[in-house]
Parts: sequence; structure tokens; C-alpha cells
Amino acid sequence: MHVLEAGRPLFLCGVEVRHDKGLAGHSDADVGIHALCDAIYGALAEGDIGRHFPPSEATWKNADSARFLAHAAERIAARGGRLVNADVTLICERPKITPHAPAMIARLASLLGVGAGCISVKATTTERLGFTGRGEGIAAQAVVSVLLPE
Repeated sequence: MHVLEAGRPLFLCGVEVRHDKGLAGHSDADVGIHALCDAIYGALAEGDIGRHFPPSEATWKNADSARFLAHAAERIAARGGRLVNADVTLICERPKITPHAPAMIARLASLLGVGAGCISVKATTTERLGFTGRGEGIAAQAVVSVLLPE
């Protein structure tokens, strides 16, 4: 979950989306990729994105989150595994995600080295309730299936 802030570009699932605000964060604040990284690291029992890319390190200031996802994909390969599928849910009132979903799926598939049929990106709202419902930020959840050798 990241706060929306004026004067920043909005990146979601590796795609720049036209919007009047962008997400604030140490890196490019791509909540879709961050949630996906956390899901992958969790499936590998390797902690979370902050363990691999601490926000306290200046190296990651304004970093492209694609680098984080490439690292997560490398961790799967290093363990002899493969990503079976990934499902990302973006939680926001706006921008509308559906028009951008095909580009997001293609970008994530490319970064992960899998076919687009293995990736799902969708959106939901909180019916105008809470942080995301008031348009103050965007949240994301992701679930992955990773097949690892015994």
C-alpha cells in the first residue's frame, strides 16, 4: 500500500499509467510489483521485499521495481523452481485498471520469463471505504504458485 502524491508518475505492474498523482515511496512505489515480490519471497520462505531491498539503503531510492521482480525471478531459478502462476489484485477507485491490464500482464510475464497465460492482473474497489476508497492511495495483493524440487 502506498500513498498517492502529486508530481510523481504512477507505475502499476511495471506500466506507467496516466493519472493526476503517482505513488509515494522509496523506490518507484509500484504496489503491484511489490506485492508480487512479497508473494514470491513468501513462497520461497525468503522473507519480504524489504529484506532483499532495504528502504534504508540509498541504492534503492527511486529504483525501478522491475529490478526487484527480476531478482525475485532469479531466486526462483536459483532454487531450481518455476513460477506456475501469479495473480495480482490492485485495490483502488481510480485509475481504472481494466484498460491497462493487458500491458501489465505482458510486462510482468516478460520480467518473470513466463507466458502471459500464467499471469493475472485485476482490480477491485473498497466501495469508497477507507484509505483506497477515499482515493488517498492504492493497495495490492498477490498470490503465486511456485513449484520447487523436493
